[in-house]
Parts: sequence; structure tokens; C-alpha cells
Amino acid sequence: MSFRAGRIEVPHTLGGDPVTHRTVGHPAGLPDDPRANVTAPTPECPVEITLAALHGRWTTLVVRELLRGDHSYSELRTALPMLSDKVLSDRLAQLGEAGVVERDRRPGWPPRVRYALTPSGHRLGPVLQALWDWGTEASARDGAHT
Repeated sequence: MSFRAGRIEVPHTLGGDPVTHRTVGHPAGLPDDPRANVTAPTPECPVEITLAALHGRWTTLVVRELLRGDHSYSELRTALPMLSDKVLSDRLAQLGEAGVVERDRRPGWPPRVRYALTPSGHRLGPVLQALWDWGTEASARDGAHT
């Protein structure tokens, strides 16, 4: 997906520096893609797909732990002690179905299973960072108004 947030130079100057204007078209930061102009949520919308993959309490924390490296189920439970077995199992299944996490069963006895992010899952790192940054700014704004 390409983004059109380019700039063009115009022939006049202001104080010796060229004056630039945003290109006409999509606002900065919005994709140059017809799906970005829908008037209602659709299952084909890439943003909706991303939000669905990260949906649910604890999901982002499971992804965060896996961004730090692959984990066994028990290592995830230790890293997130307030997370119930049922919810962890559900989140790992959800993330697996979304193509974010892969389950690797290793040979031997007892059976060993490791969970790791797929390449697609690793690309969620900057997404989570952007969400964190936005939330930090929003929290600071909200704190300034109380």
C-alpha cells in the first residue's frame, strides 16, 4: 500500500526558501487506495482487518510478549500472570487464525510447543508503538483537562 503525503515545490519563494504545498488528492497519512474512501466499515478494509486481529482484552499484551521472542505456553502464563488459561488459549488461537502467531511443535517427549510471531505478526510492532504513542498523548491531554 502506498501513501501519498508528498510535497511539490512551487516557483515562488518566501524569505529565500521555496514554498511547498501538499499534493492535491488524499490527505496526508491516508492511503491512496479506493478502499480508504468507503462510507461504512467493510470486512475488506485493511484497518478493520488489523483491528479484528488485535481485538480482545489481552491480545496486544500477548503480541507484545511475542515481539520479545518466541515463548512456550507456560512462559506466556508467567509473563502475564493475571491472564487466565482460557483467555490465553483463545488469544493464541485467534492470533493464529489471523496469521499473526504460529505454533511450532518440537519433537521429543514431553511434547514441546513454542509460539512465535509470523513475519506478518512482527510487522505489528510499529502499529503497537503508534497506538502506544497516540494513547500517551491522549492521556496527557486528558490529564491536562481534569
